[in-house]
Amino acid sequence: MENIYIEGHHGTYYVPTVNFNAETGICQLEGESYLEDTLSFFTPLISWLEEFLKTQDKDLIFNFKLDYYNTSSSKSIVDIFSLLKKKKDRGKKIEVNWYYNSFSEDAEEEVEEVEDFMLETGLKINLVPYEE
Repeated sequence: MENIYIEGHHGTYYVPTVNFNAETGICQLEGESYLEDTLSFFTPLISWLEEFLKTQDKDLIFNFKLDYYNTSSSKSIVDIFSLLKKKKDRGKKIEVNWYYNSFSEDAEEEVEEVEDFMLETGLKINLVPYEE
């Protein structure tokens, strides 16, 4: 199974850095996600996750470290969480971590958004504070 690596960048739109590693089972989505076509960006990522979870015996650790994401990106994030929850309920060992800047003025709002994701999907997400 091939790894996925996409270098994040800013232009008219913001592309997050993606690092999905099939050897380690560690997936990371980092940076900012404000995309022109969210579906075409996230669909291959979700397909990769489905394939990994179906064919690999490794545990999966998914780390989110998104400083910003727009509404259409949040819908795709919910799709990822829903997939992970479904597979976790079927016995797959999955850990999801959401890193947030604890000193950001928006930290409380970000934590509330992640808690909303947990309520919507039923997936346990570890909230991990960090300092910048």
